Amino acid sequence: MARPVSHRMLGFAGKVLVVAVLGFIILPAFVVTVASFNEKAILSFPPQELSLRWFHNAISYRDFRLGFENGMIVMLATSVIALVVGSAFAFVIDRYRFRGRGVIEGLLLAPLVVPHFTVGLGMLIFAAQIGMTRTFTVVIVCQVILVLPFVLRSVYISLRNLDPRLELAAASLGAKPWRVLLTVTLPLLTPGLVSGWLFAAILSFNEFTAALFVTAQRTQTLPVAMYNYVREYADPTMAALSVIFIVVTATLLALANAFLGLGKVLNVEQAR
Repeated sequence: MARPVSHRMLGFAGKVLVVAVLGFIILPAFVVTVASFNEKAILSFPPQELSLRWFHNAISYRDFRLGFENGMIVMLATSVIALVVGSAFAFVIDRYRFRGRGVIEGLLLAPLVVPHFTVGLGMLIFAAQIGMTRTFTVVIVCQVILVLPFVLRSVYISLRNLDPRLELAAASLGAKPWRVLLTVTLPLLTPGLVSGWLFAAILSFNEFTAALFVTAQRTQTLPVAMYNYVREYADPTMAALSVIFIVVTATLLALANAFLGLGKVLNVEQAR
């Protein structure tokens, strides 16, 4: 039976809306990509002559290389620490009932509503009081505070969806608590753990507002190095670096989807 004309019109309008939204999202990336190939030392669209000189500049610029190395160090340390601490807190909050439980959960989730510059400024003042101003330790601690809520919620949701009868079955067969944790609980929590780590790693590597307060020249991350660059130069190097970011991120997501399955990792699809 043919659908009414009104239904077909609504379906067509929906498709047009989806295309328009996708175009609105993709258009800035397209403009930046084309502008990055400009021969002249000025951001313009469309470029009159094409060149790869700004890609070479983005890769060879010393502050960018140092910022990338620092960012990787901070990202790895932050994501691992946040995963361990956030998973532990999620387990305690989910499995135990005690006085002050809601207060602790609220404090852990507070960075979701507190502006990042407030956290960065507060960490800078605190670090100055204990004589650790703008060290890697201060940067990592600051970013752990900011990404911890995402790990906590990701692992907590996985714990809430975990069937407790599976753990009880393992315990009834004689498995020790640590063996139940290692062989039953943690494998079932893998999607939540991976998604929590992924969120923490991405947010840590791209953090700028708080990092601007707690980093120095020696410890600056890539976003801070990019900010310092645009204060002095207006050439297409930033556009070239943005294109590199897009390509690397898309490649990593494609690999993660191919080998892990992003639907399962991000808890948007039930494991088969």
